[in-house]
Amino acid sequence: MISSSSKRRGFTLLETVIAIGVLAVLLTAFLGVFGPATAGIRRAINVQEADRLASTLEQELVNLRGTAETATYPTGFDKAYQWIEDSMKKSSPNLLFIYQYRGDPSNLRPDGTLEAYLKTTGVAGKEFTVIPMVRRRNDPLFEKDLAALEGRVFAVRMTQLVFNTGQLTLTTDEVIKDPSPGNDPPGTVLPAGTGAAGRYPEAVIAFSAEFFGVPSTAPAYLKTGGKFDPTKLKSPIFTRNLAVRR
Repeated sequence: MISSSSKRRGFTLLETVIAIGVLAVLLTAFLGVFGPATAGIRRAINVQEADRLASTLEQELVNLRGTAETATYPTGFDKAYQWIEDSMKKSSPNLLFIYQYRGDPSNLRPDGTLEAYLKTTGVAGKEFTVIPMVRRRNDPLFEKDLAALEGRVFAVRMTQLVFNTGQLTLTTDEVIKDPSPGNDPPGTVLPAGTGAAGRYPEAVIAFSAEFFGVPSTAPAYLKTGGKFDPTKLKSPIFTRNLAVRR
């Protein structure tokens, strides 16, 4: 039997170099297209989480926690009014932070929230409970909660919505004002309540809430005096138009 073998020619050095160059171009194009998209996915949140964040914000704005807040704000509406207005300051906005932390169900604070659960072990629902929370940066309990943080931290900037040519638009003022001063019927008497919130003429404050992701959850970064700068926040992850009622 006569056997024959065929000679196989390998790739030349030039062909190998060309192939590597083509592969590099394809990888560069792939990363250029899908790299930003992947980053966007990491930054994005789903609709359910956005709803949870918005609901947590609305509830906290009118919830008076402990004797410190009941002594400061006559009503939950007064608290919401002040917190929204403080968030509207352009040079030094006092933003809110929304997050979840591990709370110790056996240890209650004077403001009604749970002390942070600092152990590294434990079963959720038994040794600790995951609590949604909203606090301001200057709240001393904020830094304590961060020690038991569960997940991400979101910064929230709020701006009053006012009527402009029949549509609700963002105010450019730094204080809450009558949202529709030209629409009050003749003879309208403004409320005679105490404080700015008491004299506010409407029953509802409509506002826009912008939710931002923060680049670090380190307590040293977020606490008062840390490097977090609320004036440098750019694009929110999402925005919701909300309202608080007397």
